[in-house]
Amino acid sequence: MNEALPFSLARQNDLWVGRFSAMASPCEILLDTPDERLAYQLVAIAEREAKRIEQKFSRYRDDNIIFKINKAQGQPIEVDAETALLLNYAEQCYQLSGGHFDITSGVLREVWHFDGSDSIPSDAAIKLVLSRIGWSKVKWQSSILTMDNGMELDLGGIGKEYAVDRVALLIKPLLQSGVLINFGGDLCALGPRLDGAPWEIAIEDPEKGDNEQVALVSLSSGAVATSGDARRFLIKDGLRYGHILDPTTGWPIPDAPRSVTTVASTCMEAGMLSTFAILRGAGAKDFLQQQAVEFLCFES
Repeated sequence: MNEALPFSLARQNDLWVGRFSAMASPCEILLDTPDERLAYQLVAIAEREAKRIEQKFSRYRDDNIIFKINKAQGQPIEVDAETALLLNYAEQCYQLSGGHFDITSGVLREVWHFDGSDSIPSDAAIKLVLSRIGWSKVKWQSSILTMDNGMELDLGGIGKEYAVDRVALLIKPLLQSGVLINFGGDLCALGPRLDGAPWEIAIEDPEKGDNEQVALVSLSSGAVATSGDARRFLIKDGLRYGHILDPTTGWPIPDAPRSVTTVASTCMEAGMLSTFAILRGAGAKDFLQQQAVEFLCFES
């Protein structure tokens, strides 16, 4: 394997498996094909698109549209069509969730640090940050966005799912057989395996973590996304605080499930449903049942 490649490609269990890192996640493309050249081509497309989206929308960079928006100091910013598409989607999620899905809430990271410690921020510290949160405060019309100075956007809640769907869109016309895209547990299947069998996706136990599966999801076409607090949490006085925060209070969602996995036609839809379920707290299962979707919900 050429060490200069930005990804690895190897034969494993009768599949070509491409691997790379993007968006702070391990990414895999599983291809049920004997054609190594095609496998190389598709993995290269996937890696380039994932890295492009990361570069464009990561809040950790100082050379992209998100940085420009966040450092605008109250001045209006005109955005391109792709950014406008994601902002429109985020606005729709905000409305559908009753304000609980809010891409301006990322500033809560200034007071919450989910590192497994027992450090809980004070009410005063949370209240101070809350004054800078609220999509309803954002002026968003056509391609022009204006935010109060000190507010920020964070597309981390939808970026990875968007990347999965974009990669699926780009490689689908080139496929000769089934492919499974897996970006850090957000997945999309584009057709079954060569023998007609579905892809078998292991769902891990949120209590035990990696290599401890509690269920299998069979998927020939469609997407799977999972939300939960298996890896990012705090424990204080015996209470567990998950990393998914309520932007209206600044605190973790009370009585939220440990993990929710949903199946939908696209990864963005699956991610929206799993996140919305977590945001419903104790009402997660009722919400998912009302949506008439396939799901797995692991409660505390």
